[in-house]
Amino acid sequence: MRRLLAISVVALLPLALTPAAHADEPADRQEAFAAAAREFKVPESVLLGVSYLESRWDAHAGQPSNSAGFGPMHLTDAASFAASNHHGQGEEDARGDESRPLPAPTTSAAPADIPAALRTMDKAAELTGESRERLRSDAAANIRGGAALLADYQKSLGAPLSDDPGQWYGAVAKYSGAEETGAAKFFADEVFATIKNGAARTTDDGQKVALPAVPGLEKIEKWLEKLGLRPSRTDGVECPASVSCEWIPSAYQELPPDDYGHYDLANRPSSQKIDYIVIHDMEGYFEPSIRLNQDPNYGASWQYSIRSTDGHIAQHIKAKDVGWQAGNWYINAKSIGIEHEGFLAEGATWYTEAMYRSSARLVRYLALRYAVPLDRAHILGHDNVPGTLPTTVQGMHEDPGPFWDWAHYFQLMGAPLHRFGGPNAGSIMIKPDFATNKPYFYGCDRANPEADCPPLPASTVWLRTEPRDDAPLVKDIGKHPTGGSLYSVYDHSARATTGQRFAVADRQGDWTAIWYLGQKAWFHNPASAPTAVPSAGLVVTPKPGKATVPVYGRAYPEQEAYPADIPYQAVTPLQYTFSAGEKYTLAGPAATEYYRAVTFDLADHKVVRGRTKYLEIQFGHRVMFVKADDVRVSFAW
Repeated sequence: MRRLLAISVVALLPLALTPAAHADEPADRQEAFAAAAREFKVPESVLLGVSYLESRWDAHAGQPSNSAGFGPMHLTDAASFAASNHHGQGEEDARGDESRPLPAPTTSAAPADIPAALRTMDKAAELTGESRERLRSDAAANIRGGAALLADYQKSLGAPLSDDPGQWYGAVAKYSGAEETGAAKFFADEVFATIKNGAARTTDDGQKVALPAVPGLEKIEKWLEKLGLRPSRTDGVECPASVSCEWIPSAYQELPPDDYGHYDLANRPSSQKIDYIVIHDMEGYFEPSIRLNQDPNYGASWQYSIRSTDGHIAQHIKAKDVGWQAGNWYINAKSIGIEHEGFLAEGATWYTEAMYRSSARLVRYLALRYAVPLDRAHILGHDNVPGTLPTTVQGMHEDPGPFWDWAHYFQLMGAPLHRFGGPNAGSIMIKPDFATNKPYFYGCDRANPEADCPPLPASTVWLRTEPRDDAPLVKDIGKHPTGGSLYSVYDHSARATTGQRFAVADRQGDWTAIWYLGQKAWFHNPASAPTAVPSAGLVVTPKPGKATVPVYGRAYPEQEAYPADIPYQAVTPLQYTFSAGEKYTLAGPAATEYYRAVTFDLADHKVVRGRTKYLEIQFGHRVMFVKADDVRVSFAW
């Protein structure tokens, strides 16, 4: 997780060659768009549409985006690609199968050149005369920079500075920074759909911005052809037709003396049902992360990568095969992994709308194709995947982190997170208002890891031992065996996140308690600004007569199910306690399976199936499993 550094300072240009920066920038965001549109002769609807796809008009408290972009126009200022994929950090074995342990992942050298898409701020500074500091931190200056870039792109195409938004299709496509025709077209089409339909919202800093609908808008696509972009390599990609997607295969080869890398061949869903889709962030940039997926010596792999600036998708592994991505072999064998360009604490303080839209369409397509439920028990963050054994819990990863907007993501999937039941329902769904929910964190600044993070929208709530703001955070004995939970942006030990469902343990005034990792966990949930909604449904509790029941990180078969040629994989409980009287929400049954795949040859791979019945539950921030014979299922009205 690296702080995004600035590119070398732009040489000062003679004042006669650059427009003077405006001394009095408009404070109103809507007027800032109007003023910049007038100044650079860009249709205001085009400027608003591009900004919406990049930032939804937000300023992000001056924080950088996934692609080192700043402000409403996502002006990029990346110094280098000196960051590795998150699978190369921490203790997690991405494969998550102790029957075939892997060496620590290697990292690849960073490229010397920086794509133009990651250094647009330099050009904006040259065109406007604004300092890079103002372009980063002042929303109105940033909007001027974006307008100047669009006008410059329009001129470079030989297109007119027309009042007709349709004439700006090529400039909008170029603004994406894409090198592929499909990616540039996807971005431009999304911008023009936004212009055609209109949009309105209140930004992260309280600015009301509106884009009136232009129902008769017609795109003039001939300008796209003049960009000279390369076609994407499709090769039978498994993506919806409405996104930009290309095939960039992951490496699969034998390695001497008797090894292979770095995913496993399979025949899903015929051999095993796909039950999960796992959402990651890269903790790095798109191109270097893709190169890691092409390195057979690297100990991690995943099915898809998504670029921040334009939502372009690269598929690396077919859905039928198993990537080494989630750190839990049971989940890996039954999931598809999607990596998103960015950083949990720094770059991932916000994600572009283009990325959200592209990712949401991909997830919906995969979920419908493989019958994966569109809920937070099956569309998992990497941070929701459990450790396999007590020894692996502490090293499991935390991405995509608290700044991923799960409510907006599910809205884009066409599966909005709705309430169900009355105000006293026995279970609830965490759902704070993302725009106004800005909990305290520290650790966003890698150079000063103890410093407070700026207030930023988040999808998470803190969980406490008592119903008061100064009460200690609840503990996670797996993550912190000898200490307490932290307010660090990298520690989810005492957090519940949007879309997760929990059984209610108690209510007192503006506070609600849920059952969480074997304890009552309180969060502030006032009726005037609720952070959770009713979500009545099935819950599990220990059967009468059982003081406690074990919880597991995987649903492996009983020993009798294994044939003689496959070693038994122990069914080991995790270190948590699920006691009588506690309740946890039921996500559904979990298949009792172990995928034995430790050789290069698919013919040697086998699925072991058992008779023990498991259930998936929301036990803490991560999902876990219990044996059906240990619990009683009831409906939590």
